[in-house]
Amino acid sequence: MEKEAFLSQDFLKKIKSIHPSTKGSWGVMNVHDMIEHMSDSFRMASGKDLYTKILTPLENIPKLQAFILSDKPMRENTKNSLMGETPADHRHEHIEEAYQELETEIHDFFQAFSHDKTLVVRNPFFGDLNYELWIALLYKHGKHHLRQFGIQEIDNS
Repeated sequence: MEKEAFLSQDFLKKIKSIHPSTKGSWGVMNVHDMIEHMSDSFRMASGKDLYTKILTPLENIPKLQAFILSDKPMRENTKNSLMGETPADHRHEHIEEAYQELETEIHDFFQAFSHDKTLVVRNPFFGDLNYELWIALLYKHGKHHLRQFGIQEIDNS
């Protein structure tokens, strides 16, 4: 599975290839903010951060899950109502620690699903997601933020 291989093997390398001072093409996050934000996404996907409420009207969930599986990219400046207008304070003083956290969260995501292939974890926007949907969402989300910081190609080469 191409998306799975990218997330497990190449995503962190692409993130680390972005110079920490690179300005995003949109949004308010800097590179360090984005790394910690992606750690949060993987932590949510592994079930470490549990959400019970779905913020999206339930009748819209099938359409949103179809979007996850589509090749359509996320829009620039997509708002996340769980985040404030400005990024949260960094959990890690040094970006190297943020890289390490992201590596751990990626690993833990794959571990969580390797132990239970039927696991379903709730996303507050996209509803209850199985492994296939989480892979597709994390890939789409990762691609979105790589594009934000100037990484256009995310193939496995």
